Amino acid sequence: MTNPRFDRIVCDPARVNGQPCVRGTRITVRRVLDLIATYGDRADLRRDYPELDEEAVGQALAYASAILDDEVVELPRPA
Repeated sequence: MTNPRFDRIVCDPARVNGQPCVRGTRITVRRVLDLIATYGDRADLRRDYPELDEEAVGQALAYASAILDDEVVELPRPA
């Protein structure tokens, strides 16, 4: 049964080792996060990855957020 909130995100053991992907692609949720961090402009991202429409990107972000633990990790303070 799929979660209707994440109907664009699928986990198929036969694709990309079962990692969560954008439906119909082999683009993992992790890759979407990397792309968002890399591309300064969403228009450039859409041009290079037309299969990643705003709905797919939004669901990938929401999925990643939903699976993260709320544990606080102390970061080093600048010197």
